Amino acid sequence: MRALLTLEDGFFLRGLSFTGRFETGGEVIFNTGMTGYQEVLTDPSYYGQMVCMTYPLMGNYGITAEDMESGRIHMRALLVKECCKQPSNWRSVMSLPEFLERSGTPGMEGLDTRALTRHLRLHGAMRGMISTDVLDPGELRERALQLPSMEGQNLVPFVAPKEPYAWGGNGPVAADFGPDGAYRWKGTGVPLLVYDYGIKWNILRLLSASGFEPLAVPPGFGLEAAKASGAKGVFLSNGPGDPATLKEEIALIRELIRHFPVTGICLGHQLIGHALGGTTQKLRFGHHGCNHPVKDTTTGHIEISSQNHGFHVVLPDDPDVVATHCNLNDGTLEGLAHRRLPVMSVQYHPEAAAGPHDARHLFARFRETVVRAAA
Repeated sequence: MRALLTLEDGFFLRGLSFTGRFETGGEVIFNTGMTGYQEVLTDPSYYGQMVCMTYPLMGNYGITAEDMESGRIHMRALLVKECCKQPSNWRSVMSLPEFLERSGTPGMEGLDTRALTRHLRLHGAMRGMISTDVLDPGELRERALQLPSMEGQNLVPFVAPKEPYAWGGNGPVAADFGPDGAYRWKGTGVPLLVYDYGIKWNILRLLSASGFEPLAVPPGFGLEAAKASGAKGVFLSNGPGDPATLKEEIALIRELIRHFPVTGICLGHQLIGHALGGTTQKLRFGHHGCNHPVKDTTTGHIEISSQNHGFHVVLPDDPDVVATHCNLNDGTLEGLAHRRLPVMSVQYHPEAAAGPHDARHLFARFRETVVRAAA
């Protein structure tokens, strides 16, 4: 079935649908990962976006239950050069087209993904529409121009939980609180509150493997509730949208860092930046992929990282807030720490399930910080 992609500036490409009829739109970005399409599809940070995979073949190893990063697909559409309809993998339980069709997520192939990626690199991520019914570029462009910009959008409410939950190893389980608001910790690790703005499940897996007992809570879980829970530290997760819109969450984090050791990944890092007096700015085309070099400025060590973000932190004019990591491609901030408070965060994803795993040591480092602060 024929399909059309049109960006807000009039750039368009023709292709084919491999999931039936569709029409949808969102911010169009590209991801440079050669593998990990299932993790990308189920990462809540991609909510509201249409993702172009730069590697030409997707779907060849199918879909596996163990590789889910959440309970469902969150992106608006998957854009690929070629979709493999018959996967070859003993772990696969279904094909990529079947997985997309079950969730009603459009899949478009036959695109010149190199041309699309180059256009986005030159002109920046932008709004776009895809359709199997509207095949006139001018008409589809007009619809793209009606979409909201990613800047100014608070998308966390669409992916965050409504109630606290514990991590059961393979998914969320109900959280058990006492009448005084204390959580009934199981004693399997250091008690940790995880503010879920759209978390990837592998973060919870690795927090558990690193000696924490994570309790995930909604973004509005207040300071008094946090103190009553009995947690020894706070972790702020990844998530979608413009971090500057989360005013209430930023105000809460300012309070949390006065009472707990706090760390964050991706959106959590950006919110910490705001809470410490910094700002965030939109990147031209974002960082999305598994091959971004990051330098630890405190050691000089270089790690290859997995990333997924469209905004970056600009540090405040405060000598107590220091840069700890930088992106070697464009020099943007990739990590920060506070000189006096037990606060640290990174922009990239040290928990990346599809790799690389260079930065997984950061979970152990944060555990040391929490244990030291609680002593």
